[in-house]
Order: sequence, then structure tokens, then C-alpha cells
Amino acid sequence: MAADATEPRPTRARARAAATIYDVAKLAGVNPSTVSRALTQPGRVNAGTEARIREAAAQLKYRTNPMARALPTGRTKTLGLLIADITNPVIFGIVRGAEQAAGEFGYTLVFAESQESGEREARSAERILPAVDALVLGTTRLPDEQIRELAEVKPVVVLNREIQGVSTVTPNLEPGIDQALAHLEMLGHTSLVFLAGPAESWMSRRRWDALRTGAEARGMTIASIGPVEPTIDGGRGALARVIASRATAIIAYNDIMAIGLLRAAGEHGVLVPGVFSILGFDDIFGSDFTSPALTTVRSPLAAAGRYAVRKALELAGAVEADDAAAVEAATLETELVIRGSTGPARAV
Repeated sequence: MAADATEPRPTRARARAAATIYDVAKLAGVNPSTVSRALTQPGRVNAGTEARIREAAAQLKYRTNPMARALPTGRTKTLGLLIADITNPVIFGIVRGAEQAAGEFGYTLVFAESQESGEREARSAERILPAVDALVLGTTRLPDEQIRELAEVKPVVVLNREIQGVSTVTPNLEPGIDQALAHLEMLGHTSLVFLAGPAESWMSRRRWDALRTGAEARGMTIASIGPVEPTIDGGRGALARVIASRATAIIAYNDIMAIGLLRAAGEHGVLVPGVFSILGFDDIFGSDFTSPALTTVRSPLAAAGRYAVRKALELAGAVEADDAAAVEAATLETELVIRGSTGPARAV
């Protein structure tokens, strides 16, 4: 039989409305303001009351809304992290350290990748800046002036680069580089080459300056090859120039380039460390998986990520500066990790 035209058509069940702070307050028998304090500022209310409120919130499946909370407080409890290349293993330690610090203070960390493009990074910054309390630039490709402009809008902390007028977190390069040069000197190396990173990389220039100064002080000669793409292929493609330099020790801008050079040497029958020794920078995950394992100057990546987030939260007024943070900042030093890719210099 045909359905009556006036008969109501079946409709989908209406989605259950999300619980509100007032629902939680009613179930827990407290004021909404007490619920807000218990859920956003642990320890501010009686322990028994807080437990009752959290139980009520769990029962109702209540979730706090950071955007709504931002209206009265001015804070979203969210931090932004911009990185140049998510496939670069250097990023892993930075992200892990940053996430640990953000979680410790009840913040959510969101990140965006620029794929080594300053233009893409600028667009990403513009998109996320209104939604975060502060911004950490992990491996930025932005010009200094553009970073200063961002810092005028929200607190900004820059990793591995120094910019006047902007808060920065950079490891102390001198200890690791001094150890590396002393190690090579002990092995009899007097002729060195630095495989430089991207031309726009502040850290590549900083490492070159420290290596050149240290090498000259020890009576060693050092030349720079590059800029070289900071990838496996970049290191691989530098083999011919490295051989032509007749240097006995090669120091690459990063471990990835060093690994690329090491692979190319093996493919062409060039013994490492027999013909020349190779050192990298950063001590990324996997740098000891090569054959021979890579000697490298370790950077405190996770500690730098943690401290950058802590510093960003201080600038945003979310946490107070303390002695523990100052101690952590003082420990951001590099150190040499000796493995099998360095050995005695060949006779030249």
C-alpha cells in the first residue's frame, strides 16, 4: 500500500548534543567556575572536589574547547612549530623534545612543514599564528626581517640561528668542534675539507667559521666545498671534488651529507677511513648504522626542542622563568662521538 503523503518520513537520529561545563557542574554539584578551575588549573580546588568533577566530566564525555577558553583568557594552550623538512632525521629529536615540554605544561603542539621553501613557510606562519600562543621556528628558511615581523605579532623562538631582537636557542658549537679537531690532529690529519650546507643556512656558516678558526689555531689547512644540498644525494655528488682536494679528512655540514659521501666512496672502491676520514654533525638516528659507523659531532636536539618550547611559554606569559630552565639552557653543548669513519691520515 502506498504511504500516506502526510505521514512523516523517517529521519536520522539527531546527534546527541555535546556536554557543556554547566552539565558537568550540575552532575558534580558545584559551580561552573569550579569546574573550569579544576579542569584547566589542576590543584586549584580541593582534591576530592576535583576528583568528583573529573569523574562527572568523564561520565558525560565532556571535552574542553581551547578556542572557547581563549576568549576570556587570551590563550589557546596551543603552540606552533614550523620545520623545513619533516623527512630530515634532525627534526625527530627537536619535535620529540618540543612535544615533551608542551605536554608538561598542558599545551598542544601543532606543526607545519615548509619543504625547504621560505615562501611556503611564510604562508604557514600566517595561517597558524592567530590560533597559537607562541611560535617556534625549528629549521627556518625565512629572512631575518620577516621573522622579526612575526615576533611583533606573537612570541617567537628560533632554533639553530641567531637573529638580533628575537629569542633564539642555539647549541654551543665550540666544545664539539674543538674535540673533533683534536681527534683529527691526534690521527695525523693536517689537510681538511668542509662540505658546506645551503648558502642561506646560518648554521652552516657558523660551523664553517668555528672549524676554520679552530683548524688555523692548530696549524691545519681547511677548505670549503659547496654549497652542497643537505641530502644523501648532495653528499654523494661531492665525491669527485673531495677526491680532487686531496684532503685526508672531510667534515660534512650534517650527518645525511656525510652518509651520502660514505656510500659514494664505497660504491667507487674508495676506502674510508683509509683514503680519507669522514665526520658529520648532529648524531642523527641511524648514523651508527653505516659501515663504517659515522664519527659525528652530536647536537642536543631533544634538549634544544624542550628549551625552545619552555622559552616560548615564558615569552607568552604562560610559565615563569626558573633556575631549572637556566640550567637546561647551559647544557646545550655539542660533543664528539667517535666511531669507525675516522682513522689515521694517509701519507701524502
